[in-house]
Amino acid sequence: MGQMSAFLKIEREVGKVRSEIERINDFGEFHERLSLNKQRNQAARCMDCGVAFCQNGNMISGMMSGCPLHNLIPEMNDLVYRGRMGEAYYRLSMTHSFPEFTSRVCPALCEAACTCGLHDEAISIKENEKAVIEYAFENGLVEEKTPHVRTGKRVAVVGSGPSGLAVCQLLNRRGHDVTVYERNDRVGGLLRYGIPNMKLDKSVIDRRVKLLENAGVKFICNVNVGKDIHMSELKKQYDAVVLACGASKARDINAPGRDATGIYFAVDFLTNVTKKLLDSNFKNVPYELVKDKNVVIIGGGDTGNDCVATSIRLKAKSVTQLEMMPQPPKTRLESNAWPEWPKVLKVDYGQEESIYKFGKDPRVYQVTVKEFIKDKKGSLKEVVLISLEAKKEPKTGRISMLPIEGTEKKIPADIVLIAAGFLGTESYIVDDAKVEVDARTNVKTAIDGHKTSVDGVFTAGDMHLGQSLVVRAIAEGRACAKEVDEYLMGYSNL
Repeated sequence: MGQMSAFLKIEREVGKVRSEIERINDFGEFHERLSLNKQRNQAARCMDCGVAFCQNGNMISGMMSGCPLHNLIPEMNDLVYRGRMGEAYYRLSMTHSFPEFTSRVCPALCEAACTCGLHDEAISIKENEKAVIEYAFENGLVEEKTPHVRTGKRVAVVGSGPSGLAVCQLLNRRGHDVTVYERNDRVGGLLRYGIPNMKLDKSVIDRRVKLLENAGVKFICNVNVGKDIHMSELKKQYDAVVLACGASKARDINAPGRDATGIYFAVDFLTNVTKKLLDSNFKNVPYELVKDKNVVIIGGGDTGNDCVATSIRLKAKSVTQLEMMPQPPKTRLESNAWPEWPKVLKVDYGQEESIYKFGKDPRVYQVTVKEFIKDKKGSLKEVVLISLEAKKEPKTGRISMLPIEGTEKKIPADIVLIAAGFLGTESYIVDDAKVEVDARTNVKTAIDGHKTSVDGVFTAGDMHLGQSLVVRAIAEGRACAKEVDEYLMGYSNL
C-alpha cells in the first residue's frame, strides 16, 4: 500500500487555510485542496502497516477508534497514490454514502487511529477522501441511478439529516419507493442548519439531494411528523417507517434569571443565521443578532466552537466560551494510549479566529454560570460565573464538577448561547410513534439492531445513539437500511 517507506521521506502536508483576516469577513469554506500531485504524495505515506486500525471502527474505553463506516482506507490511499482516482472513488463508495460531508466535518477518527500517527504525523486520510470525492463530482462519476425495477414497497423516512439521507439512498437503490419528511424548510437536518456554511457549504448538500431526487427519492419539507401528520397515518400509507429525527432536545442551564431576553440555544442561533443567509443568497448578513455585543457561549464542544466563529463573523464585541471540564493536556497521558481517541488540547478554527481578533483563546475552563443578571427591561446584561472542582462520588466513583463557593465573578453578557449538548429525542415524536425509549430517551431497539418496539418502525442516527458524529450517523443509516430491506423482502442484498 502506498510507496514503500514514503512515510519516512515525505512529511505530512495538508491544504492551505485562508487567513483569519480574510475568512472572518465571509461565510465561505476556508479549507483549500492540495494539487492532485501533492495529494498523491500524501497518499504514498500510507505505510502498509498490516493491521489497519484506521478502518477498525470500534469503541475503545468508551470512545470510537477508527472509521465507523469501515472504509478500506489503505486500498483507497494506494489508488490515490497511483493516480487511479476513479477507482479510488468506486472503492470508497462501496462503504461510504457521502464522503463530501465527512471530508469536511468529520474529526477524522481514522487519522487518530493511524499506525503512522503513533510515532509520527498521521496519514492525511481526510484530505485524501476529499480529493477523491471532489474529483469524482468534477468528472461526472457520482451517480444515483434510478432503479430499473421497483419492488412496490413504500418507505417513509422521518428526518433528512445524515442518517436519514443514508437510509433513503440505499433503500431507493434497492427499488423501494422512499419519501423523506423534513420539518424544516430545506433538506439536510443538522447538516443544513446545525453546521455553519464555512465548515460545510450548503451547495454541497444541494448537489447530493438533487441526485437523490433525480433518482426517485421524494422529499417533503415543512412537515413536522408527530404534529402536522401523525405516525398512525404514515403506518397506513407506508410498508415501513424509519425515525431519523436526531437528538435535538437541548440541555438547558437552569440558573436564576434564565428568562432574560438574549439567551438562546446554540443550534437555534446557528439555524437562524444560516436561514437568513440562505434566504437572501448570502446578500444579507444578520449582523443585528450580535454586532457590538458581548457574547458568552456555554459549552466547549464543536457546536460551541461554531458559535464562536459565527459570532466573530457577525462582529461581536467580545466572545467568551465556558467549559465545565479542566483544560486537556497538550500531549497524550499514559492513561490515554493510542489508538484511543486522543484527549488532548485542540485549537479549532473558531478559537484561532478569536486569538486573531481579540488576542486570546476564548475558552475559560472549570467554570459555569451561576446566575443571569437582567436590566430593568428584562434584557441580559451580565452573567455570574462560578469556578468548579472535580470530586469523586464515593458510592459510584463518578467524577462530578461541583461549584466552589466564594469564587463568583461577573462578566458583561448581552447574548448567551447555550451549547451544553443534548438530552436525546424530543418527546412529541416518541409519544406519537409510541416507541419505547431507554433511560437517556434514545429510542430503544434490540441489541445491535434498528427495529423499535413497534412493528414496521425502525430508527437510526442520533435518535438511536444519542448525540454523536456525522460519520456514525451515516453508518447507522446504512445499517438500518439493510434491516428495513430484510423486513420488506425477507432478505437483503444491500
